[in-house]
Parts: sequence; C-alpha cells; structure tokens
Amino acid sequence: MIKDHRPYVVKRAWLKFQKFYARHFLRPQLTRLGTGFTFMRPWHVELFGAPIRIGRYATVIATPDKKIRLSVWPAQAGKGHITLGDYCLICPGVRISSAEGITIADNCMIANGAYITDSDWHGIYDRLSFGQAEAVEIGKNVWIGDSAIVCKGVTIGENSIIGAGAIVVESVPANCVAAGNPARVVKRLDPEETFTTRAQFFADPAKLARDFMAWEQAVLQGNTYFGWLRHLLFPAKGD
Repeated sequence: MIKDHRPYVVKRAWLKFQKFYARHFLRPQLTRLGTGFTFMRPWHVELFGAPIRIGRYATVIATPDKKIRLSVWPAQAGKGHITLGDYCLICPGVRISSAEGITIADNCMIANGAYITDSDWHGIYDRLSFGQAEAVEIGKNVWIGDSAIVCKGVTIGENSIIGAGAIVVESVPANCVAAGNPARVVKRLDPEETFTTRAQFFADPAKLARDFMAWEQAVLQGNTYFGWLRHLLFPAKGD
C-alpha cells in the first residue's frame, strides 16, 4: 500500500492503542521506562530478565519479521543489566544481550539488525559455561550502523559512528568513524563542530506533538471509512 487510506481518527486510535499496549504489557517488565516513549508495534518487542532500564523519549520500532530482543542472563548473582539513556532510537531487529552489563548513553541510535553483547555465551573449551563476560559502554550520541555487532569489553566514545556490518571487538575513541571486520577507525570527526542530537528534536515535546498531529491531519485529509475499507478489501494498483 503506497498511500495510507485510514481516516485520521483511525490513525489516532491506532497510536493510542500502541501506547496502551506498551504501558500495560511492557512497562511492568522493565525496571524503568521514562516518559515520552514511543513504541511502534510493541507486541514485537521481547524482554527477558532484569534489570532493563529505558530512559525518557525513547523511540523503539519493531516489525513482525524483525523483532527487538532485550535479554539479561546474569553470569553471576547481581550481574547483568541493560541501561539505555534518554532520547535513544532502537530500530527493527536490534538485539541486546547482557551477562555483565551494557550501558548506552543519551541520544544513541542503533540501526536495523544491530547486535550488542557483553559475553561470549559459551566457553572455548567448556561449552556449558557462559564464557567470558565484560561490560560494554556506549557513549553519548553514538550511531551504530545497520547489522553491526558490538562485542564484550568494548567502549565506544561519544559521537562516534560504527559503520554498517562492522564487527567491533576493540574499543573505539570518541569522535570517530569505525568500519570493517574487525572494525578500525577510518575517519576522525571534528569535535569542534556542532552535533545536532535527538535531544534537540524533543526540546519542546508539546510543540512536536502538535506538529505531528497537524502533519497527520494534512496527509490523511479527505480519507473516509468507506474508502479505507474498500482499499483494504479491494486494493487497486497504485494504492
């Protein structure tokens, strides 16, 4: 379907239902869920273990074929956690698995299919053990590219970018672009440049909500219930 044929009132009801689902089914499984969150298709978000903390104004996007999985399997008592800061973006297919501790700071963006883990999950010789686990630290405003893998013991400095498909096995400094397998620094960013972050996007949440509402009303203007049902049952070419 190219065009969204839903009437505006149906679109608003759909968004409210997603918010209700996240509050009713996901929030009780989380140690913390900050205000202003947006979950798209939250029934495709899978949570296991604790503690899992998500900060304010998180945007979490899941799809039927690319579920989001956040899992804590502590290697020892009192170990293991997933902590996401404020304004983070989590795209479809992201997996985060912790045995020791994974901390992701504010304004981070994690792209489609990325995997972050702090453990080997099996020993080299003892395949029944958890293997080695070392905490992962991801600094503010980091962008992790499509299908990248961040492994145990890694620290990624603030503002850095991890290229698509990169395998990060060693720490990456701040203000760098790292790519490849294993990932290596391929570019230095200018720390004197001004970085525009997701926090600025949410600087005025009330105005942002009004702007989105106005945009949705304009896009869906003229849609009717009859037209929506007709396109659901008898989609025509170009719909």
